[in-house]
Amino acid sequence: MSYRETYQTILEECETALGKVKEDDVKQFIELLLEAEKVFFIGVGRVKLAVEAFAKRLAHLGIATYIVGQITEPAMTDKDMLVVASGSGESLVPVAIARKAKQIGGKVVHLGSNPQSSLAPITDLMVRIPVQTKLYLADEIQSQQPMSSLFEQTLLLLGDTIAKMIVEKEQIELKSLWQFHANLE
Repeated sequence: MSYRETYQTILEECETALGKVKEDDVKQFIELLLEAEKVFFIGVGRVKLAVEAFAKRLAHLGIATYIVGQITEPAMTDKDMLVVASGSGESLVPVAIARKAKQIGGKVVHLGSNPQSSLAPITDLMVRIPVQTKLYLADEIQSQQPMSSLFEQTLLLLGDTIAKMIVEKEQIELKSLWQFHANLE
C-alpha cells in the first residue's frame, strides 16, 4: 500500500468512527464540562497522550483541567468531573480512579468503546467511540491499523471537535484564547 493509500485509509477510518459518535452525548458532555469547577482526566499509554492533548485544548478555553497524577493536581470535590479515556473501559488504574471520583461525589464521564465495561455502573455519561478495542466486540468498527490506533486518533479529533463546539456555543473570540497559551517558551 502506498503512502497516499495508507493515509486515506486512516482518514476514512477516523471519519467513520467520528460519524458513529452520538451528537446528543457530545452535547451533554459539553454541558457537563462547562458546569464543572475542575475537570480531571485519566488514561494510560497512547490514550493518555490523546486525552492530555484534549485537556490542554480545554485549558486553552479557560476550563480548569488537570491530569490525574500530575504533581500540582488539586483535590477533587463534588463540583468536579473526571473524564476517563479507555477504549475497553477495563484498564485497572482508570477504573479504580473513577470509583474514587464517584465516592467523592464528582461526575464521571467515560470516553470509550465498551458500553458494558466495569466503568458502566459508575459513569454519569458515556461518549461511545465504537472502534476496535482489545476486546474485539461484535459492533466495533474494525480497523486496518495496529492495536488501538483508531481509538487514539478519534479521541484526539473528538477532543478538538468538542473544543470548537464550545468556542461556538460560548461565542469565544479565537484571538482571545492566546491569554491561556503557555508563554514561557
